Amino acid sequence: MRYLLLIVNDEQQAAVRPLDKAGVQAWEEFLAEMRAAGKLLGAERLRPSGTATTVRRADGRALLSDGPFVESKEQVAGYFLIESENLDEALAWADRLPTLDRGGCVEVRPIWERGAD
Repeated sequence: MRYLLLIVNDEQQAAVRPLDKAGVQAWEEFLAEMRAAGKLLGAERLRPSGTATTVRRADGRALLSDGPFVESKEQVAGYFLIESENLDEALAWADRLPTLDRGGCVEVRPIWERGAD
């Protein structure tokens, strides 16, 4: 089963606490472990939420606005798409993400597979 691990953190806090060498190494080691275990399907870091464009539809027309849809202290900063035997395994991988050591959190969501109820 596939799961999406959404990395969520406070962008302002992250801006004043950039990753040091040890922080970068922690992320690289985590990625290497996921690849070696054959669990990593994809992962990307996202640009800050201020670079987002939100699209809505009203009266049959697309309405565009700058920035995120929701005003929030925390924003989605990136994701990992993983293959996992079950939710418990996905949660164990989420618990190892270095973002947790920096005050961030991880939302774990199962992918709604095509054809599944």
